[in-house]
Amino acid sequence: QVQLVESGGGLVQTGGSLRLSCAASGRTFSSYAMGWFRQAPGKERELVASVTRGSTYYANSVKGRFTISRDYAQNTLYLEMDSLKPEDTAVYYCVVQPNTPSAIWGQGTLVTVSS
Repeated sequence: QVQLVESGGGLVQTGGSLRLSCAASGRTFSSYAMGWFRQAPGKERELVASVTRGSTYYANSVKGRFTISRDYAQNTLYLEMDSLKPEDTAVYYCVVQPNTPSAIWGQGTLVTVSS
């Protein structure tokens, strides 16, 4: 059974940092793109960052502050979030093959940035 389990969310003050982790099990995803989406209250879900073996993508709103990485040996995806802002408050989801019909989603982890 394929499973993605996110962790690392929590409450942080403006300017603080958090590191999200996504542990994948049930299959190896080394040949697939992986990414992080987020959904804030009352807003649409948006792709924050994604990574393949050859490239990374960042939404303009997080460029220079967030860093996506993956440990292929551990089948784990990370999102290092620095200089956090209240507008970064959202549920963050780990996704395999984002923006495709075959996308696999984690259950989400809540990040709250207080002002």
